[in-house]
Amino acid sequence: MKTYLVGGAVRDALLGLTPGDRDYVVVGATPEAMLQAGFKPVGRDFPVFLHPKTGEEYALARTERKSGRGYRGFVVDADPSVTLEDDLLRRDFTINAIARELCEDGSEGALVDPHGGARDIEARVLRHVGPAFVEDPLRVLRAARFMARLAPLGFTVAPETMALMRQMAASGELADLVPERVWQELRRAVASAKPSAFLRTLHECGALAVVLPEIEALYGVPQRAEYHPEVDTGVHVEMVCDMAAQLAPGDDLIGFAALT
Repeated sequence: MKTYLVGGAVRDALLGLTPGDRDYVVVGATPEAMLQAGFKPVGRDFPVFLHPKTGEEYALARTERKSGRGYRGFVVDADPSVTLEDDLLRRDFTINAIARELCEDGSEGALVDPHGGARDIEARVLRHVGPAFVEDPLRVLRAARFMARLAPLGFTVAPETMALMRQMAASGELADLVPERVWQELRRAVASAKPSAFLRTLHECGALAVVLPEIEALYGVPQRAEYHPEVDTGVHVEMVCDMAAQLAPGDDLIGFAALT
C-alpha cells in the first residue's frame, strides 16, 4: 500500500501558492484495510475515507468508465490493482494530474507527473489530460472556473482543450447539469481574482448560452461610446465583475451582485 499527495495541493505548491486542502490517493488498498487502519468512510459514490487523526481525505485509486449522459453517468472501479497512473489518467487537467509520493516517515518523495502537468504549469497552459475529458460536461465549467483563478498568473486554455470544450457545448450534455453543480462552479468563479475569465472562457466555447443565457445575450449589444468606451455590453459585465473582485476580494455575494 502506497500513499500519494495529489491534485490541488501539489499544483499550488508548484505555482508558489499556499495550498488549500490536502487530498491523498492510496494505491493497493481495500476498503476493509482502510477501516482496519482506523479511517472513517465518507464517500457515497466511491471509496473516500477521513484520516483518524488529521481528518484529511484519502481516496482509493480508481478508474471511471462512462455509462450514461451527464456528470453522474460513470462506473467506478477502485480495485487494489488500479495503479496511480490509472488514477491520474481519469483527472481533468494536466496541472491536476500530478502526485507527490509520501514516504513512510511522512516526508515527501518524488514527483509523479505522467502527463506533463509541471511543464504546463511552467508554460501557464490549462490542458486536458486525455480524450476522456469529453465524458464529463462539468469539466467545461471547471475549466472556466480555473481560468478565473489562474488567468492573473498568465494561464491560457490550450487550443485543443478549447476545441473539445466547444464540442461538448455543442453536444447538448451541458443541459444535464443540475443547477446546484452549476452554482458551485459559478460561486467559486465570482469569488476568484478574475471572474471575467470565467465568462469569457464560457462565451468562447459556446457554453455561456447554456448555463447563463442572460449574460450571453449581452455580448454584441452596443452601448454609447462616450459613457462606455468598451461599447460591448458583455465586455462591460466582465469589467464590472473584475472591479468587484478587486474591491471585495473573495466575496462571492458581491461578485454575484456584480454579475447580475
